Amino acid sequence: MRQRRLKNEINVVPYIDVMLVLLVIFMVTAPMMTTSTIDVPSVGKANTAPAMPLEVAIKADQSMTLTDRAGNGREIRVDRSELKSRILAAQQKNPEQPVLIAGDKNVKYEAVLSVMDELQRAEVKKIGLLVQTTGK
Repeated sequence: MRQRRLKNEINVVPYIDVMLVLLVIFMVTAPMMTTSTIDVPSVGKANTAPAMPLEVAIKADQSMTLTDRAGNGREIRVDRSELKSRILAAQQKNPEQPVLIAGDKNVKYEAVLSVMDELQRAEVKKIGLLVQTTGK
């Protein structure tokens, strides 16, 4: 008697049948699907240009200067009591003008935070910290 030999082939006919059934299902259901629209926000269409900031610079000797980038851009040496009144006067003209606080690297962070706290108590709306990046 002759020995039977096993075939090592894959029968692909059932796979083709399954693929044809799936193709028919997708062809029938695709026109029935509703498409939706997405409203993507546009960039760069602001009505007004952003306001140039007021910069408060705290020097190493704890002295402060105020620079109005929207105005003439020159530094004015101020003390703590005068700082609050000048910033509030500038923000009465332009309420959306931000205030940036820059501290010298030798100034304690506590001095920067105390100026920020004082401005927040005076209800200055936009306060931020100015940082200098290191170029590498």
